[in-house]
Amino acid sequence: MFFERPDGGERAILVHLDGQDPAAREDPQEFQELVRSAGADTVGFVSVARHQPSAKFLIGSGKVEELRDLVREGEVELVIFNHTLTPSQERNLERALECRVLDRTGLILDIFAQRARTHEGKLQVELAQLEHMSTRLVRGWTHLERQKGGIGLRGPGETQLETDRRLLRVRIRQIKQRLEKVRGQREQARRGRRRADIQLVSLVGYTNAGKSTLFNALTQSSVYAADQLFATLDPTLRRLELDDLGPVVLADTVGFIRHLPHKLVESFRATLEESSNADLLLHVIDAHEPERDEQIEQVLAVLTEIGAHELPILEVYNKVDLLEGIEPQIQRDADGVPQRVWISAQKGLGLDLLQQAIAELLGNDLFVGRMRLPQSLGRLRAQLFGLGAVQSESHDEEGGSLLDVRVQRVELHRLISREGFDTEQFLQQHTLQ
Repeated sequence: MFFERPDGGERAILVHLDGQDPAAREDPQEFQELVRSAGADTVGFVSVARHQPSAKFLIGSGKVEELRDLVREGEVELVIFNHTLTPSQERNLERALECRVLDRTGLILDIFAQRARTHEGKLQVELAQLEHMSTRLVRGWTHLERQKGGIGLRGPGETQLETDRRLLRVRIRQIKQRLEKVRGQREQARRGRRRADIQLVSLVGYTNAGKSTLFNALTQSSVYAADQLFATLDPTLRRLELDDLGPVVLADTVGFIRHLPHKLVESFRATLEESSNADLLLHVIDAHEPERDEQIEQVLAVLTEIGAHELPILEVYNKVDLLEGIEPQIQRDADGVPQRVWISAQKGLGLDLLQQAIAELLGNDLFVGRMRLPQSLGRLRAQLFGLGAVQSESHDEEGGSLLDVRVQRVELHRLISREGFDTEQFLQQHTLQ
């Protein structure tokens, strides 16, 4: 939009830096998966062992020469770095290599732009792209005359640049206002769910862990699911009926990735709030992934960033069908509380165990017991039946109803209060030991 660059194609050379700092290290295999998800055709992969990144090129000048030769020989139009480049580094590399240069953040933004389907998703991607672009705008006007100082030597470049900076600021402000409205609508929907006492369960996890496949399996939906990174971008909510608990809302959200660009976390705040406001997080983990421990750490880091790290979490180890000697199961802590469930969403293995574990964790505030209701409380009896809270019924000699009840306490308290009784006294009088 703002840049005059060489016409780009999809033939790409990938550049990966292998440094000593484990905190800044990126995964080369994940990098190649990202490029594949973006639709590029990889011509070559260059790994650079460099512990002190260059301020000018990030890599050494010798490697830049080597890359330039590879670009010319392979007729490559795009070089992608598996790291974040500063605007000046990106500009210097484009001049030296005479082709487009993209860093890791730009690559992820491009994938997000391809995946966005809803109006909200497109707005969020555009916001992240514009904020990323605003720091790199200066290079778009190198073809215009630059201000050199002195009367008569001021060219149009600075004026044009300031105009486009202003246009960027205006557009960013407009998008933020629209997203604020979306955020308000989401908050209104959440208040409606809270009034109806419907709990929210949110799927979180590393990208390509199988969240959408699990979402479809649980809700019989047809959300797009594919073996690629960031297949899901737009959040989807569906109703899920759980035995002994009733309806909950299940949310499928965007996947996380190591060193997720901060601009994306900010831009997708409205979407990620579905996770930060959930009653229970299902952390979907690729059990077959060799680096699953590192992926778990990255997910927990993002949850901390969005303020969701203190919410109840149930670990869901997916793709158990790819492991030998592991059967679908629920693993519990010393108090018998479910901690992790081993399943295969693709094969439909262990889904009943997962639903059981969710119901246990969300239903820890259940009232389970036998109640005696005299005939005068027939309306309360009918309301309990209407909620599906009565497991069985018998009658005593006086014609009173003996009900085996399983219901959320908040719902039971609401019904009892509506009848004009004090909840605690009523339960003491009508609950049988």
